[in-house]
Amino acid sequence: MSKYFYLLLLAVLFSSCNEYQKALKSDDVKYQYDVAVKLYEEGKYNKVITLAEKLKPVLKGKPSAQKLFYVYAKSMYFKKQYYNAAYEFGSFVNTYPKSDVKEEAAFLAAKSRYMLSPVYSKDQADTYVAVSALQSFIDTYPDSQYMDEANQLAKELREKLEKKAFEIAKQYHLTADFFGDYAAAIKTFDNFLIDFPGTKLKEDALYYKFDSSYRLAMNSIASKKQERLEDAISNYKALVKFNGETKYRKEVDEMFASIETELQKFSK
Repeated sequence: MSKYFYLLLLAVLFSSCNEYQKALKSDDVKYQYDVAVKLYEEGKYNKVITLAEKLKPVLKGKPSAQKLFYVYAKSMYFKKQYYNAAYEFGSFVNTYPKSDVKEEAAFLAAKSRYMLSPVYSKDQADTYVAVSALQSFIDTYPDSQYMDEANQLAKELREKLEKKAFEIAKQYHLTADFFGDYAAAIKTFDNFLIDFPGTKLKEDALYYKFDSSYRLAMNSIASKKQERLEDAISNYKALVKFNGETKYRKEVDEMFASIETELQKFSK
């Protein structure tokens, strides 16, 4: 039985391959279209893409073009050609605003952008584009069946941008000892806290901001030292107000004591 099964399978594969080659060479547009749709249903996406690219200029503006453009975009998506998929899905939505699959196409356009987002350590230009695309979908289709997934994808991307921004700020802090630019580290953490007010990294950001302000104050010239020590105290208070049980409590209390000792010199 297994022998006959494999023979049958080979025959089907040969027939499909032969049909595809015939369609490539054919001038019969309907035949090419029918083969492209059949190959899509069989999951042979590379062949669909090749045939569809031959048919697109011919079928553009005709009723059958809608399905062809849809399977073309989905084939690109399934083959992980996400830049092209995002473009084709976006084009489909604009070209066929009354299509039954418009919502799905709009979601997959945004999801394709999501798939292009790199790891947080790399440039995040594609991530910003993806966040914008997903938010646009969420705003346009508030009752969509894809809403839960769209929200989850957007959340993941925002957390990635948050982590990227935090790591950049932290890098300013870590290199401040070498470059002496503690003010830049403080400013970067200020911006981070403004841009991500609900961040899970707020305690860490407040700690590094305080630590930077402490180092800036302790290494300041006399004319600027008192003001900077007082700024450092404000940053200390912000941290312990946010979390009185902070994991940094012992360390920051010791730093605070050193600040008070320095400030006493100005009261004499």
